Amino acid sequence: MVEEIFANRLKTLRTEKSMTQEELAQQIGLTQRKISKLEKLQLMPSPEIIANIAKFFEVSADYMLGLSNDNI
Repeated sequence: MVEEIFANRLKTLRTEKSMTQEELAQQIGLTQRKISKLEKLQLMPSPEIIANIAKFFEVSADYMLGLSNDNI
Protein backbone atom coordinates (compact mmCIF):
# COMPACT_ATOMS: atom_id res chain seq x y z
CA MET A 1 0.00 0.00 0.00
CA VAL A 2 1.61 3.23 -1.19
CA GLU A 3 0.13 5.35 1.60
CA GLU A 4 1.54 3.07 4.29
CA ILE A 5 4.99 3.03 2.71
CA PHE A 6 4.97 6.83 2.42
CA ALA A 7 3.92 7.23 6.07
CA ASN A 8 6.57 4.80 7.31
CA ARG A 9 9.35 6.34 5.27
CA LEU A 10 8.37 9.86 6.31
CA LYS A 11 8.49 8.94 9.99
CA THR A 12 11.73 6.99 9.58
CA LEU A 13 13.50 9.82 7.74
CA ARG A 14 12.26 12.37 10.26
CA THR A 15 13.37 10.36 13.28
CA GLU A 16 16.74 9.52 11.69
CA LYS A 17 17.39 13.27 11.61
CA SER A 18 16.17 13.56 15.22
CA MET A 19 13.49 16.01 14.15
CA THR A 20 10.15 16.62 15.75
CA GLN A 21 7.04 16.87 13.63
CA GLU A 22 6.98 20.59 14.39
CA GLU A 23 10.57 21.08 13.20
CA LEU A 24 9.90 19.24 9.95
CA ALA A 25 6.67 21.15 9.42
CA GLN A 26 8.47 24.47 9.74
CA GLN A 27 11.16 23.40 7.26
CA ILE A 28 8.71 22.40 4.53
CA GLY A 29 5.90 24.87 5.12
CA LEU A 30 3.29 22.61 6.68
CA THR A 31 1.71 22.39 10.09
CA GLN A 32 2.66 19.87 12.76
CA ARG A 33 -0.89 18.56 12.52
CA LYS A 34 -0.48 17.77 8.80
CA ILE A 35 2.78 15.93 9.45
CA SER A 36 1.05 13.92 12.16
CA LYS A 37 -1.85 13.06 9.85
CA LEU A 38 0.55 12.04 7.07
CA GLU A 39 2.40 9.72 9.44
CA LYS A 40 -0.86 8.22 10.75
CA LEU A 41 -2.37 7.60 7.28
CA GLN A 42 -5.10 10.14 7.98
CA LEU A 43 -4.12 12.42 5.09
CA MET A 44 -3.12 11.64 1.52
CA PRO A 45 -0.09 13.67 0.45
CA SER A 46 -0.47 15.88 -2.58
CA PRO A 47 2.18 15.70 -5.31
CA GLU A 48 3.54 19.02 -4.00
CA ILE A 49 3.91 17.67 -0.45
CA ILE A 50 5.61 14.51 -1.74
CA ALA A 51 8.03 16.61 -3.79
CA ASN A 52 8.81 18.98 -0.90
CA ILE A 53 9.45 16.14 1.53
CA ALA A 54 11.59 14.23 -0.95
CA LYS A 55 13.62 17.35 -1.70
CA PHE A 56 14.09 18.16 1.98
CA PHE A 57 15.34 14.66 2.82
CA GLU A 58 17.31 14.42 -0.45
CA VAL A 59 15.54 11.26 -1.60
CA SER A 60 13.49 10.56 -4.69
CA ALA A 61 9.72 10.78 -4.82
CA ASP A 62 9.81 7.17 -6.06
CA TYR A 63 11.52 6.19 -2.81
CA MET A 64 8.91 8.02 -0.74
CA LEU A 65 6.14 6.20 -2.63
CA GLY A 66 7.75 2.78 -2.40
CA LEU A 67 8.41 2.55 -6.13
CA SER A 68 12.13 2.27 -5.44
CA ASN A 69 14.19 1.11 -2.50
CA ASP A 70 17.08 3.37 -3.46
CA ASN A 71 16.82 6.47 -1.30
CA ILE A 72 18.88 8.63 -3.67
